[in-house]
Amino acid sequence: MSNDPHCALTPMPPDLPAPARPVSKVRWSVHLALMAALPVVAAFGGAASRGDGPALTHTVRGLLAVCAFEVLFFAIPFGLAWLASRASRDDLLLRWRPGILVVPLGVLYSVAIRLAAGIVVAIGVGIYIVSTHASPAQVQTFAAANRPQVEKLVDIQLLSHDPVYFWLTVILVSLVIGGLREELWRSSFLAGLRSLWPRTFGSTGGGIAGAAIAALFFGAGHLPQGILAAAMIAVVGFLLGVIMTLHRSVWPSVVAHGLFDAASIAMLPWAMQHFQEWQRMTGQGG
Repeated sequence: MSNDPHCALTPMPPDLPAPARPVSKVRWSVHLALMAALPVVAAFGGAASRGDGPALTHTVRGLLAVCAFEVLFFAIPFGLAWLASRASRDDLLLRWRPGILVVPLGVLYSVAIRLAAGIVVAIGVGIYIVSTHASPAQVQTFAAANRPQVEKLVDIQLLSHDPVYFWLTVILVSLVIGGLREELWRSSFLAGLRSLWPRTFGSTGGGIAGAAIAALFFGAGHLPQGILAAAMIAVVGFLLGVIMTLHRSVWPSVVAHGLFDAASIAMLPWAMQHFQEWQRMTGQGG
């Protein structure tokens, strides 16, 4: 030990940052290309292969088979993307942040996203009325003609009368297929943008811009459900991407997304019943 009295007062130098891991542009380009193609291929390939029936089929067994296929369909390109880029846990925002607040925040974000989606719908209706001078009846006709085609996703009658189908759809489809799988896709897509263009997408503001780009791909992947549904899903996807960026973690978005989907699916039987009653009252049921 040195006897120099100044040594005890000299602060230790801070730890040097770990050297930056070299980034292979080619490998990350493969990663991003796989992630960008996945939602579009999944949506339009699935729409072409299933015909007129709902994506989740008319049976519990079919529902389980579809879920297994969806997990596998995602896992293969996701795994190939990871093999190409060797993305780290931090690249994919997989750290559990912000601790015990993940679930409560996810619940609050789910409610906030639903409110924000309602505001966006109201603004869109207002713009449509002002720009087209549409009457209330014309607005109703347009909304009915362009409503989300939920029957292409799920069997509403079975959802109403089969509790096993209902709970599997609410829990398995919403939390795993929707919440976990789709948010892993989003974090992987954003990781590709950050790694290829760190100056553009590496900051918080850049991450929000990246969330907007991801939302376009996410919405395009839902076009078979109708253009209004795809637009609304793009808005929801953007908000989920913002949450992920702000917390630097995928988990608040996973919880928010899963709960948002679960509540939406749980309300479908009630919503469709009232929609059909409205159609009968207004004579728009054909």
